[in-house]
Amino acid sequence: MSENSQETYKRKMQKRKEYQDALVEQANKEKKLLIVHTGNGKGKSTAAFGTAVRSLGYGYKVGIVQFIKGAWESGEQKALERFGDLVRYEVKGGGFTWDTQNKEADIREARAGWEIALEMINDDSYHLVVLDELNIVLRYDYLPLDEVLETLAKRKNHVILTGRNAPEKLIEAADLVTEMKQIKHPFREQNIMAQKGIEF
Repeated sequence: MSENSQETYKRKMQKRKEYQDALVEQANKEKKLLIVHTGNGKGKSTAAFGTAVRSLGYGYKVGIVQFIKGAWESGEQKALERFGDLVRYEVKGGGFTWDTQNKEADIREARAGWEIALEMINDDSYHLVVLDELNIVLRYDYLPLDEVLETLAKRKNHVILTGRNAPEKLIEAADLVTEMKQIKHPFREQNIMAQKGIEF
């Protein structure tokens, strides 16, 4: 890199640093965040579990309720069980909705999972609560959206909700929303099955 190019780069980075420092200085509040991961791309649950591991790394207590995917054995459950009493991991659901084909049973499972979630959300000993696939539960009206929103508004911890098709009211209520967009997927393009340690 020439001396002139280095100087130009240095000036650019100095301006960037000044801008970033000003933003950091203004960010002087803390809040229990409501986080939503939605969209048709892979990685919503993975991102939520990554945040759970981050919290556990600091010794914080984490609660997880996994809706819908109940029939699957998952690597994340096996991994998080190693943290002992720092994690409460509950699975509620009989599997994907197209597998169960029983709306009444799906509603019962969703309600049972929500009752566990209520315990966690109302207990400030939990730093983070992950409600995996709750967006799907809401999409199919297994739980009343207004009831969920009312509870989330009074949360005592950070809460992450995952799943496609997050309702607009939930997106409006959230502090952080990320939409995962599918560009390519090996299942659809190459008929590659879900693989242990990658998808589950």
